Amino acid sequence: MLILSSPSGAGKTTLTRMLLQRPELDLKLSISVTTRKRRTSEADGIHYHFIAEDEFRRLRESGDLLEHAEVHGNFYGTPRKWVEERLSQGRDVLFDIDYQGARQVREKAPRDVVTIFILPPSIRELRARLERRAEDDSETIEKRLAAARHEIGRWTDYDYVLINDDIQQTFDDLAAIVRAERQRRPRIAAGMGEFVTTLLAEPG
Repeated sequence: MLILSSPSGAGKTTLTRMLLQRPELDLKLSISVTTRKRRTSEADGIHYHFIAEDEFRRLRESGDLLEHAEVHGNFYGTPRKWVEERLSQGRDVLFDIDYQGARQVREKAPRDVVTIFILPPSIRELRARLERRAEDDSETIEKRLAAARHEIGRWTDYDYVLINDDIQQTFDDLAAIVRAERQRRPRIAAGMGEFVTTLLAEPG
């Protein structure tokens, strides 16, 4: 499970899309449920599953969410069944969730998670990106910036931290992390053990 987190506007969504567009990385995106209102640029079932608050509470109380969080007065969560099915197939799952969700997933599966935090190059640039997005009013942008300062303080909770000053360079670094993490010994031990046994049995 690969988790990307960042303050709103730091480029996480763009980077997520870039990762998914590379077939050689073969990542499956976990689509969260949310009670937030859909933005004009979003599609239900692609960006989020938009649901009512009572439905969210039912999922949470029945244990059907792998993680959940409240952000800006809205609820978000990851459906557990879909993720578990993909992992059982040997697939790597990409998460676009905040630090609250990242912490919960790590607590439940510490050996199966890689976490990456994306930082903006500056607060000024973060504001500019939120304003260019033109999807929130000025009051909402101020709330997002205030929340961003709190979220940025969580950077030490993550395995990797990248400053998104150049989107292509940040993507290249992300792809390198994915490739390197897939080669960690615990993740390849089963298949590699058989190979090494065969290798050592070969005559010199």
